[in-house]
Amino acid sequence: MKFGFVASCGGTDDILEMAVEAERCGWDGFFTWDGIAVGEHETFDPWTVLGAAAVSTTTIRLGAMVFSLPRRKPWEVARQALTVDHLSGGRLVLPVGLGAVDDGAYSRVFGEVTDRRARAERLDEVLTFLDHAWSGERFDHEGLHYQARDMVFRPVPVQRPQIPVWVVGAWPAPRSMRRAVARQGILPQPLGRGAEPLTLPELSAMVAWVAERRGPDADPFDVVLEGELPADRDAAGEHVRALADAGATWWVDSYWDLEHETPERLLDRIRQGPPAR
Repeated sequence: MKFGFVASCGGTDDILEMAVEAERCGWDGFFTWDGIAVGEHETFDPWTVLGAAAVSTTTIRLGAMVFSLPRRKPWEVARQALTVDHLSGGRLVLPVGLGAVDDGAYSRVFGEVTDRRARAERLDEVLTFLDHAWSGERFDHEGLHYQARDMVFRPVPVQRPQIPVWVVGAWPAPRSMRRAVARQGILPQPLGRGAEPLTLPELSAMVAWVAERRGPDADPFDVVLEGELPADRDAAGEHVRALADAGATWWVDSYWDLEHETPERLLDRIRQGPPAR
């Protein structure tokens, strides 16, 4: 099992220190987040942060939890991701989802698409666009929401055949799950239960469903879980080992109570190292 950490608060210097310390302390992944504002807390563009982290580290995986692709233009995402992929020497992973419409920040701006089906259509279109863009071949895109002609993106990604994409998947919603299974990983969420995690039996059932549909000869597929672990290190280790036994391949420490979290608290957790090593 691999372990990641989300820098959920702090200034740019704090975030880069977290990235360097996460690599030094044995974490496998370091993640920023994609948003516009949360109250009075500092918020930065995730692509710029990832570019800085890419040139400040050498081995750790980099990403953001999670990119809301329906809010972003696909040709911009294609170029931004290519840039960080090359800056990092092929260490970028792209966690993606529909994006929440009730997160308190986007309710303050207007013109955003809030219909779930329309956001899902946009997500599918952006993912298709990225497939073509990262091939390095010339292509046209004639979609319902995006149109582009005679496009070619160079260079191709360092990671071949493409930059890994982890998709938020609602278990057991068939369409949402099929979208995730077609990529390189899933961030599973129980259908209709908000941020509540999957139970161990649900996780095992989902992993079996994925394995059946991907087949025995499929490329590796990541099952990525995030959240807060018990403060007790032994209890935390037992918890992630149970998740690994059920089929999870990543655990990402995520602390989103921004009224109480501080960069110092996050750094202290990072320096304790991953929970099961």
